[in-house]
Amino acid sequence: MVVEWCTQFLGPRASKDFNVSRALIILNQPFSARLLKTLWAICGWHSCADGGANRLHDALSEVNGSDLRSSFLPDMVKGYLDSLREDVKLYYRSQNVPVSYDSDQDSTDLMKCVKALEEKERETTILIFIHTEIIRGLSGRLDQTVHTLSYLHKLRKTRKRVYTVTDDNVGWVLDEGEHLIRIDHDVLGQTCELLPVGIGSTVLTTTGLRWNLENTQSSFDGLVSTSNHLVPGQDVIIKASKPIWWCAELRGC
Repeated sequence: MVVEWCTQFLGPRASKDFNVSRALIILNQPFSARLLKTLWAICGWHSCADGGANRLHDALSEVNGSDLRSSFLPDMVKGYLDSLREDVKLYYRSQNVPVSYDSDQDSTDLMKCVKALEEKERETTILIFIHTEIIRGLSGRLDQTVHTLSYLHKLRKTRKRVYTVTDDNVGWVLDEGEHLIRIDHDVLGQTCELLPVGIGSTVLTTTGLRWNLENTQSSFDGLVSTSNHLVPGQDVIIKASKPIWWCAELRGC
């Protein structure tokens, strides 16, 4: 079976698709108000992982001279809360946003938010969050980036689609098998990469790239397809014997 992917939800004309429920988790890394507005509009549930609430609060405090904070209230702030500023905590509590302390030392703030999402899904028979968007999972501190890579590699077993999005890139895990990626060239830039993270090696065959691979082994000890290019007017097909990270440049949300 071919698994189909697209990134139209990141386009400037994207709107909420009521046939696809999405959740947004905001991590503690800087992002633009433009990216936030794009992802917020398409998601039905929004959460901040600990210090991600600081980023949300500050990104909206003054946008073109306007305070937009009250128009973008998350459904919850959750985590160990060691990064959450006191003024931000007081603001969101004043807006009746649940601020939830979780002392579990064996899970990160991202993992705590995913757990809260799973609990939300169990509460209802109507609203199921199939797609999960994570802001700023692939930037900032190296240890946090590696955790995001590792955690999404594991999440592929339980969640259908999880994307991590920055102002510069979008990325997700392609499980073993064949994938068709519908390329919206108004959304995606030229550069893309296939990263063998979390595996010893994988065998890749691709079409739609400037430098295609044909039954080529990819590993950190061997070939890694970085700085590859999308071909204008073409979609991308990837066959992988083991899971692979796919990342692509964004033109700007």
